Amino acid sequence: MKKKILYLILILIILILAGASYFVMNMKYEGAVAKIYSDGKLVETVELEKVSEGYEFTVECEDGENTVRVEQGKICVISASCPDKVCVNQGWISDGVMPVVCLPNKLVIEIEGAEAEADAAAR
Repeated sequence: MKKKILYLILILIILILAGASYFVMNMKYEGAVAKIYSDGKLVETVELEKVSEGYEFTVECEDGENTVRVEQGKICVISASCPDKVCVNQGWISDGVMPVVCLPNKLVIEIEGAEAEADAAAR
């Protein structure tokens, strides 16, 4: 009787592990999604891996505007009406390590779902 219960528990554990392995192996990587916020409100969502041809769009706010460039796997601000241009000088981003932020125009571009690469300092 004890052997039957032991075998039953063993079979149950194997089935649970097999089901968990199947679930993990069938999870699909959705890719990076850029979320563009203006004044704290979500104004645009871009699936970066699904972009086949680069394009630009403008995000306007009370005090100015930012022009955003999107290409496959990456995004950046190419021009801004702000005086310091920190957002433009930041360049392309492709992972969620650091967002693009334009404080004067209240613009934030964040990337979710991307695998971050370690930089030289973290290695």
